[in-house]
Amino acid sequence: MPRYLDPKNDLTFKRIFGEHKHLCMSLLNSMLPLHNPIVSIEYLPAELSPEIPEKKNSIVDVRCIDQVGRQFIVEMQMYWTNSFTSRVLFNASKAYVKQLNQGKDYEFLQPVYALAFVNEIFAQDKPDYYHHYAIVNKADTEEQIEGLEFVFIELPKFKPSSKSEKKLHELWLDFLNIQGNTREVSEDLLKVDDTREALGYLEEGRYSESEMYWYDKYWDAVRVENALRSDGFAKGINEGLAQGLAQGEDKRIALEKALEKGNAELEKEKLARQALEAQIAELLKKSS
Repeated sequence: MPRYLDPKNDLTFKRIFGEHKHLCMSLLNSMLPLHNPIVSIEYLPAELSPEIPEKKNSIVDVRCIDQVGRQFIVEMQMYWTNSFTSRVLFNASKAYVKQLNQGKDYEFLQPVYALAFVNEIFAQDKPDYYHHYAIVNKADTEEQIEGLEFVFIELPKFKPSSKSEKKLHELWLDFLNIQGNTREVSEDLLKVDDTREALGYLEEGRYSESEMYWYDKYWDAVRVENALRSDGFAKGINEGLAQGLAQGEDKRIALEKALEKGNAELEKEKLARQALEAQIAELLKKSS
C-alpha cells in the first residue's frame, strides 16, 4: 500500500498543478464561478510574478493563462495573516495592469481570477468555507464590473459529504485535505480520473532522496514561521495585558491593548524575516 505525501507542500502542489495542465484546469473549473469553462492553459513564466518583498515560506503559487487570455493565480497559504488579502489583491491587480504592457487597449483587457486555499480558519464567525468576492454594485449585487475576482477557501472548514456521487469540487477539496504519511485515502478519489492521477503524484515512492529533503525542508520553514507567529503574539499579549493592568485599566481595555501589542509583535517578526530573506537572496545572487 503506497504512502501519500501532503499535497499542500510546495514540492507536491507544484508537481501536480504546476506541471500537469489538465489537472490545473480541472481544479480551476471546479472551484471558480466561471461562465465559460477553461479549455486550455499555458503556465506563466516566473518573471511575470509581481516583484514584492513579502514572499513567505508558507505560500505556494501557480500562475497560468487560458485560451481567451484570462489569467489565474492559484495559491496555497498555510497560515492566515492580516496582510494576506491585501497581498492577493496586489498580485491580481498587477497581473491585470501588466496586460497593457503587451500593447492591449483597455477594452481588450481580460479578467484575472485569484484562487486562494487557506489551511487555517480565518472567518471564525462564518460557517461557510467558500468566500467569493467581486466588484459589484452595492445596491444591486447582480451588476458587476468585470476584471478582478477572488475566491478564498478555508480547507479546515470543509467536511466531506456522504453522497454516493461527489462533485469534482468536493473531490479536489478532499484531495487537498490529505495529510502527509497517509496510507488510506477515500475510495471516491480513486473513481475519478483526475484525482486518481493526482494521487499517483503524491506517492512517496515517486520522489528521489533529494526531493524528499526539500519536501521536509519546506515543512521545517513552515514550522519556524508558525513558531515566530505564536511566540510573537503570545509575547505581545502578555506584555500588553501586564502593562494595562499595572496602569489600573479594567481587563477588557487591557486585553484590547494586549491584542494590539500582540499584532504589533507579529508585524515586527514579519519585517525582520523579510529583511533576513532579502539578505539571503542577495548573498545567493552574488555567489551564483
